[in-house]
Amino acid sequence: MALHRLKDYYPDYQKQWDNSEIKNLDSYDVYTSKDNKVGSVKDLLVDDSGRFRYAVVDTGPWIFGKNVLLPIGLARFDYNSHRMYVEGLSKDQVENLPEYKPDQMIDDRYEQRVREQYRPIAQNRTGRQYINRGFETEQPVERSQAVETSTPVEADAVAYNRTARDTVYDREPSYYGMSEAENQRPLTLYEERLITTRHRDKVGQVRVGKHVETETAEVVEPIEKERVIVERRDATGQPAAKGHNFKDEEVARVDVYEERVDVEKQPFVKENVSVRKETERETVRAKEKVRREELDIDTDGNPNVRR
Repeated sequence: MALHRLKDYYPDYQKQWDNSEIKNLDSYDVYTSKDNKVGSVKDLLVDDSGRFRYAVVDTGPWIFGKNVLLPIGLARFDYNSHRMYVEGLSKDQVENLPEYKPDQMIDDRYEQRVREQYRPIAQNRTGRQYINRGFETEQPVERSQAVETSTPVEADAVAYNRTARDTVYDREPSYYGMSEAENQRPLTLYEERLITTRHRDKVGQVRVGKHVETETAEVVEPIEKERVIVERRDATGQPAAKGHNFKDEEVARVDVYEERVDVEKQPFVKENVSVRKETERETVRAKEKVRREELDIDTDGNPNVRR
């Protein structure tokens, strides 16, 4: 079974899988641990059936820009961070890998050399359940020419054997099968929720001041006034006043007083006014239509599904 570059096998794959992680799978970075980046994925190789077989990894400065093949089953994908992890991969293993060139023949001998370097990693993956992912399409795929070209190979190179290669792919899923537990992307359901945000807006202003008004006021105050009363009484029968010397200057003086009211204006405190604010609380209700995603499970036949 021949191997093909992803872009050659299906040139419009990015449009076909626009909302899938497959769209950008050939742009992932490759790590051996969380902080140890060893390269980036340049391309993917698929077989005639469209199943992923190898990732083409550019090692960059780690191994001086060497391009090597990574069996797809040895990788663990982190789709959220666009990373591909290969636990246990050493620098010596990568240095001993045969360099990959796009125009070269990939025969059994070449793939055997690749598998030999990855064997310690593959042995750690035995006993796991694997799936073999590829492209699913309703339309037949028109494939371009395979990676293999008519470039002559060395005389002692092992001839391409379709049956032998198919058997290797099926017999060693630890190299070419993707671990379902590690690489199956969970389905996430979303729902909309109403989130309130309170804003403090100025709705008005109250000004409290004072002004002067004029009116006529009246005050009532009782006063006292003195008056002179002159009483004359008849003196008939009184004895004679002998030796009286009549004079014109004899005068009786009486001072007469009366009260007068002086009015003046003085300010007094009429009332005290204080200005303050108080907060009233009320509940505002808002209604909006929200959406949520529900899980749909379609089955064919009678599979045992735990829901």
